[in-house]
Amino acid sequence: MKKLDNFSNCLDILKKADFAFANEDEIYRTGIIGQFNLTFELAWKALQAVLREHGAQGAETGSPREILQLGYKLGFVDDSAVWLTMLKNRNTSVHIYNEDEIDEMLLLIRDSFTPAFIALEKLLRKKADEIGDDWG
Repeated sequence: MKKLDNFSNCLDILKKADFAFANEDEIYRTGIIGQFNLTFELAWKALQAVLREHGAQGAETGSPREILQLGYKLGFVDDSAVWLTMLKNRNTSVHIYNEDEIDEMLLLIRDSFTPAFIALEKLLRKKADEIGDDWG
């Protein structure tokens, strides 16, 4: 499935992030945050696509928040607090100028967001396999 593959490829790059190096390099820090933003976009779109294929009512359209809430309600997303924090941080990350806020964002990406992405990817792969992966 193309949307799931795109999410997985993007996540693979994020998983390779060197957070120790990010402490020393401003451009690299910005790159990790940018990769997080892209991974988040692809994650909720992959979730939406798998929900659609499973015939989930309400998955046809919706904002990232609505799709995440639907995914949580149907058991596709296991920690709604982390995902809502992720959504909030994705929305505000382009306006982070303070180094302390950047440090906090990088810690969230490393310790909370990347593990949540990994868990979602694993679950979406399982759900896609249930209906066959030769679609969309």
